[in-house]
Amino acid sequence: MKKLWEKNYEVNAEIERFTVGRDRELDLLLAPYDVLGSMAHITMLETIGMLKKPELDTLLKELKAIYHEACKGNFVIEDGVEDVHSQVELMLTRRLGDMGKKIHAGRSRNDQVLLDLKLFTRQQIREMADGVKVLFDELIAKSDLYKDVLMPGYTHLQVAMPSSFGLWFGAYAESLCDDLLFLLAAWRMTNRNPLGSAAGYGSSFPLNRQLTTDLLGFDSMDYNVVYAQMGRGKTERNVAFAMASIAGTLAKLAFDACLFNSQNFGFVKLPKECTTGSSIMPHKKNPDVFELIRAKCNKLQALPMQVTLIMNNLPVGYFRDLQIIKEVFLPAFDEMKDCLAMTAYIVNRMEVNRHILDNRLYDPMFSVEEVNRLAAEGMPFRDAYKQVGMSIEEGTFQAQRNICHTHEGSIGNLCNDKIEALFADTFKQFSFQQVEKAVEKLKK
Repeated sequence: MKKLWEKNYEVNAEIERFTVGRDRELDLLLAPYDVLGSMAHITMLETIGMLKKPELDTLLKELKAIYHEACKGNFVIEDGVEDVHSQVELMLTRRLGDMGKKIHAGRSRNDQVLLDLKLFTRQQIREMADGVKVLFDELIAKSDLYKDVLMPGYTHLQVAMPSSFGLWFGAYAESLCDDLLFLLAAWRMTNRNPLGSAAGYGSSFPLNRQLTTDLLGFDSMDYNVVYAQMGRGKTERNVAFAMASIAGTLAKLAFDACLFNSQNFGFVKLPKECTTGSSIMPHKKNPDVFELIRAKCNKLQALPMQVTLIMNNLPVGYFRDLQIIKEVFLPAFDEMKDCLAMTAYIVNRMEVNRHILDNRLYDPMFSVEEVNRLAAEGMPFRDAYKQVGMSIEEGTFQAQRNICHTHEGSIGNLCNDKIEALFADTFKQFSFQQVEKAVEKLKK
């Protein structure tokens, strides 16, 4: 089957296999977005006289049918067809004849794939943001529920000072606030329209790029056509950094949970359905889900470097190297969303041990409280420190467990309302409704 770019010579089959790579497989993910992009593009072409109104209506009708096929999972890239762009154009040409060939005017496959990737990515960002919010809400709820349950805080994995489950759960909630800021920045860079940049140098057709920007719900466009092409890889890298930030929070939480679930700690109890047994030890309940979350999230934290190394030394313009980014980038979203969903599920069902401090092993964590009490009564801090240290060495230290922390963000003043407001303020800055409204209007 002839390629869109093919001349009067045959393509070597092995060369085709090597250069196409996994594009047919991965382009299935982009199919609905490729069709939406074509719908916006031809709507614009009609306004500048490149299509007649009856042609536009006919093409839109067929594209909508293809869009619904793609959404239902019935879209197929046929053998011999190079990519999703070629398949869509082939389907239109079969159904409408030469009229189907008109949709490519003023475009290149370069700006088509740029657009597809941005439309796909912003949808994935929305789903990730929703997943982050679900987990955030679970963490805040658990923080409020267990705000009065004390637990040891650690430095150097040594018992250090009093902490609480309110602090522990709340810390990861606030970490997600910062992760959401990264995701918001990624959204804003993603939600800019590259369509009309063609092969990276624009077009002699009088394209109305603002119209396609509005039709697709973008915040703005990538104005400079050369920069629009330079954005290939850069967008993916920036989004990958946002994913890596979220993954870092989840990996740390997963490590804590595995540690705290072990018999030597016994701080938390994971839901039975989230653990697995041993083939030889009947007593085992292994935290496999959190272990896999930790591993997957550690892998996701390598994604920015993978993208960087693929694109790092490329000069201005398009190069086929960029195709390889799709292989590491597109599958990462499902893995990230899976990890968010699994973490939220476990946090929701996690139980905490309310009686950790019954064990005298943890008495030394109240040593600073005693030092502070003596200092507040007038004893020099360094003398108080020495006196309490000596009592611990001599085995005479008596822990005073009635503690009172009042400053912002402490055991007695979690500031969860402030953290929730911080998260909500960032979340509302995503222009999800604008995008949804524009896309729904385009589809109708």
